[in-house]
Amino acid sequence: MENTGIRNVAIIAHVDHGKTSLVNEMLKQGNVFRENQVIEDRVMDSNALERERGITILSKNTSCFYNGVKINVVDTPGHADFGGEVERVLKMVDGVLLVVDAFEGPMPQTRFVLEKALALKLKVVVVINKIDRPDARIKEVIDEVLELFLELDANEEQLNSPFVFASARLGIASTDANVQGTNMNPLFETIINYIPAPQGDLDAPMRVLVSSAEHNDYVGKLAVGKIDRGEIRVGQNVVVCNYHDPNKKVKSKIVSLYVYEGLKRVPVEKAGFGEIVCVAGLEDVTIGDTICADNAIEPIEFVKIAEPSVEMTFMVNDSPFAGQEGKYVTSRHLRDRLYKEAVKDLSLRVEDGDTAEKFKVRGRGEMHLSILIENMRRDGYEFQVSQPKVLIKEINGVKCEPVDRLYLDVPEDCVGTVMNKMGVRKGDLQNMTPHGKRMRMEFLIPSRGLFGFKSEFLTDTRGEGIINSIFYDYEPYKGAINRRDYGSLIASEEGKSVVYGLYNAQERGDLFIGAGVPVYAGMVIGENPKGGDIEVNVCKTKHLSNCRASGSDDALRLTPPKVMTLEDCIEFLGDDEYLEVTPKSIRIRKIILDHTMRLRAKGKMLRGEI
Repeated sequence: MENTGIRNVAIIAHVDHGKTSLVNEMLKQGNVFRENQVIEDRVMDSNALERERGITILSKNTSCFYNGVKINVVDTPGHADFGGEVERVLKMVDGVLLVVDAFEGPMPQTRFVLEKALALKLKVVVVINKIDRPDARIKEVIDEVLELFLELDANEEQLNSPFVFASARLGIASTDANVQGTNMNPLFETIINYIPAPQGDLDAPMRVLVSSAEHNDYVGKLAVGKIDRGEIRVGQNVVVCNYHDPNKKVKSKIVSLYVYEGLKRVPVEKAGFGEIVCVAGLEDVTIGDTICADNAIEPIEFVKIAEPSVEMTFMVNDSPFAGQEGKYVTSRHLRDRLYKEAVKDLSLRVEDGDTAEKFKVRGRGEMHLSILIENMRRDGYEFQVSQPKVLIKEINGVKCEPVDRLYLDVPEDCVGTVMNKMGVRKGDLQNMTPHGKRMRMEFLIPSRGLFGFKSEFLTDTRGEGIINSIFYDYEPYKGAINRRDYGSLIASEEGKSVVYGLYNAQERGDLFIGAGVPVYAGMVIGENPKGGDIEVNVCKTKHLSNCRASGSDDALRLTPPKVMTLEDCIEFLGDDEYLEVTPKSIRIRKIILDHTMRLRAKGKMLRGEI
């Protein structure tokens, strides 16, 4: 049987190619909003952090209607670090809209998400977006997309996937590259005609694969998934089981049932196969579980999520300023939050560290972990994190490390500088293509070689460079990489920074703080570009005397401090430094705060005693 009244599609693409804007326009023209309703830009990016950064972090469900057909749409992240969100929701849909920028063409994440979609035999509709760009190169991008299909061993049917040419900003789409559309109807019609309706048996025992999980303060845990077969009803007795854990068989009951209509969850009494539903009342359910009728326990196999490649240690804050700004400061609070996060985010791994106050957290990349840190500090948590480290594996007796495929788009006059930086970081050039007055370069580079590179790259290219990377594979260890050719300026005593102390310290390097900022001994307050750590006293005041000299009382001029974001601080961290994170402050500090103890430890390390 086919449920012809439904189509389930996911929108997949590289970051910033216009997925969320396209969903916005589909909702506007899919009779979701009232005519006089005020609609926010990027309405699907509901998370505060997503709106601030202009990126999608979490997959979200919505739906719109066209000619009596309900189109369930899943908006997915485009950043490589959140690839786990994309992988798990593809089991919920029957087809995908592959969005490609009309100028940039296929990018690293385009390849990654398309490969996953083709492996699951999903139907693909290619949407060439931003056709209104003055530098759009539609014909070349079509060829590049078809080349990508061939590289990924697409079958004949997938190679004949339809193309739609759209501008999400203008709200238009067309099936002909030479004809400008007037609305999004051609896209809706392509989805309904090409994406298959969900198939199943309405009389078979009910079965739902949980692809996403949410939490609601009123009804508890919410499990989201597509009904594989049968019909689900409120009050029905079910069993929660898991394909990879044969011992898991938890009896439960459906308390509430919702379907998605526009941006709202609408309560219903029952729903049939092919519908994407949200189920409440199952406390022991996690992503990857199957909700079955109690008379037919048959779990569905869940997609294997790619392994994380970066690790950071999260620990209780033990600095002199500990506990002053945070609401949740104990190891119990930290542990509970991290393990809860691991249940929601399948590409995150959490395990206890070597002491009760430390926890090892593994993720897809620096950005993946920095988003977790930012969300936790906004929720009132106070803690410390270590420098990120890549996960080394031993494969067939050979020490191997993760390698990324790196794409750089730079002005022609910056190519030499960038190539030099890549050489230092063990980057291996794979391809080089000119694009007008710019050069697009492709490298294979160890993941650890990218730590701290983004800010350097933007400086070297005067802010004009574009950088994208995605995990490639594990390869033999490439040797030592000296990624830090600068040192730290360290505060020598506790107190408040004053203009006189900062004026003397700024000659040594770039400062991160201004006047009136509380500091403690061992806190990093600046960068020494010449390398090596230097202790400075920023709390030092001018010695007062009754003598006066011409010019001695002139106003001291301070260079404005370098404002460090969370990502900048993580990139800056050295082996012997921690990042102290509180709801109000971010501070870099030395692991050993005492200057004498720090020198002793360094001496022991040089002698090989530790």
